[in-house]
Amino acid sequence: MVKVKVCGITNEEDAVEAVQCGADFLGFIFIENTTRFVEESVIKKIVSCNLRKTKQDIVFVGLFKDENLEKVTEKVNYCGLNCVQLHGDESPDYCARLKKVLLEEYDTALTVIKSFKVAEEILPNIDYSVRDYDSADYFVFDTFHSTLAGGTGTKFNVEVLKKKKWQIEKPFFVAGGLTPQNVSDVVKNIAPYGVDVSSGVESVPGKKDKN
Repeated sequence: MVKVKVCGITNEEDAVEAVQCGADFLGFIFIENTTRFVEESVIKKIVSCNLRKTKQDIVFVGLFKDENLEKVTEKVNYCGLNCVQLHGDESPDYCARLKKVLLEEYDTALTVIKSFKVAEEILPNIDYSVRDYDSADYFVFDTFHSTLAGGTGTKFNVEVLKKKKWQIEKPFFVAGGLTPQNVSDVVKNIAPYGVDVSSGVESVPGKKDKN
């Protein structure tokens, strides 16, 4: 069964609805000055609202971009997250140190998702960069945008990823412009571990559409 990650959760109502509809991962944006940024206190409240009664293995994901490692660990611990998605230029060493610090200092076994941007017809550095991230548990392949950190509503050429799939040695998500209308085609063509949806399931930016 393909996993579903609903990203850009900003309120408890959307979180509850997403889990009831079968979401496996809930993503919260910690990147300031972005449309779906949400305060830590709100995230902590959502994580603490007994969603695991509905789905015991729900994964709470914090999205960060080139953030100071100490700040990330503090925020993860405060909010009660069990997964981090790194959406910037974080190095393989950064990923490894993040997991080590959280385990040693907070006794938290963290799952790490590393995001890669796909620009035009190119999946950059697939032959070496992706393979360097031994500490990452999953990858996300998303549409490149010069200013937006995800949630662009724009698809990339998935055929590029399909051709390179054999070189990707970890489970991966596909993101970028996925909607209820096109997600089945992506799953059929690429067979990813999971799909990552955000703007494609919203009525307005930051508010998920129940329909």
